[in-house]
Amino acid sequence: MAEEHEVLTTDEAAALLRVSTKTVLALAREGTLPGEKVGRAWRFLRSDVLALVRGGSATKLMSESGGIVAPGGGRDD
Repeated sequence: MAEEHEVLTTDEAAALLRVSTKTVLALAREGTLPGEKVGRAWRFLRSDVLALVRGGSATKLMSESGGIVAPGGGRDD
């Protein structure tokens, strides 16, 4: 149950989703992926990232942005 409340960085969320950090940041800015800015960096709950996969709501945005990109391609800011 503690895993539900695990806080992930942008890089960790991108690795979990198997997308680039740019895609994670775009999802967060759009409001598709719930997250909070801590200073200049975004933080995400693991449960929210997994809910996004289960709900499939990122599929449309990812296809519009050119599809899935390899993880680790961006920065937190």
